[in-house]
Amino acid sequence: MISTYALRKAAPMDENDRKNELFLIDGSGFIFRAFHALPPLNRPDGTPVNAVLGFTNMLVKLITNMHAPNIAVIFDAARKNFRNDIYPQYKANRDETPPELIPQFPLIRKATEAFSIPAIEMEGFEADDLIAAYARLANERGYPVAIVSSDKDLMQLVRPGVRMIDPMKYKDIGENEVMEKFGVTPDKVVDVQALAGDSTDNVPGVPGIGIKTAALLINEYGDLETLLNRAGEIKQQKRREALIENAGLARISKKLVKLDDRAKVPVALGDLKVKKPDTHKLFAFLQEQ
Repeated sequence: MISTYALRKAAPMDENDRKNELFLIDGSGFIFRAFHALPPLNRPDGTPVNAVLGFTNMLVKLITNMHAPNIAVIFDAARKNFRNDIYPQYKANRDETPPELIPQFPLIRKATEAFSIPAIEMEGFEADDLIAAYARLANERGYPVAIVSSDKDLMQLVRPGVRMIDPMKYKDIGENEVMEKFGVTPDKVVDVQALAGDSTDNVPGVPGIGIKTAALLINEYGDLETLLNRAGEIKQQKRREALIENAGLARISKKLVKLDDRAKVPVALGDLKVKKPDTHKLFAFLQEQ
């Protein structure tokens, strides 16, 4: 079955498009990458700041290299969100946040604001949901979007007008990279994830089905619902039985992995235009560290 995604062609991005491009930074991803990349480092008062330093360095590098006309850093507000109401075990297997990282969260938000960049979060939703919502709103206005992250869960958002940028390699993640990762076009990623599950986030999926098998099935049947409705046709007994017996889990898993691009955004799109840093505020913050 040919995906409608494959029939859409992205027009070349002209200079006017670039002037309106919205850069959405996966702030939570930056934090944990920075925390694990640097050795322990404390201020004179004992407050740990290794993640703050790493995050700030990454932010400066990004600002310097990308020349973003519109920008926001998106953070997770809390561990629990609407997905825990759907499936209480969602992310229940995650380790507790390292105690030395906890006091750095507010400092990192303060660092972001010191650069005059909006630091955005919202209770009840993950950062990925807000990124999806901003991407939709920007596209509706005709603005292209660059998502600065290598998180596989955001790959479902890749489409004409939305690209991802790996923040370490500074390489674009487009349709080809998504297909290499999941074996399907970006619009089918959630169906593959629903079948394969995700042990990192405790998404159950269908037992015995991994990414490769999930991709084969979705490419053959077109989408998750069609596959589940026609599961009885599958010749391999174990696969057929697994799909029939775990259809409910697969549907729940899709709700867990699908990003909510209808989340209400707390900062208007028009307020994300790049501003010059407030030098007094920035220097004051840096001196505190």
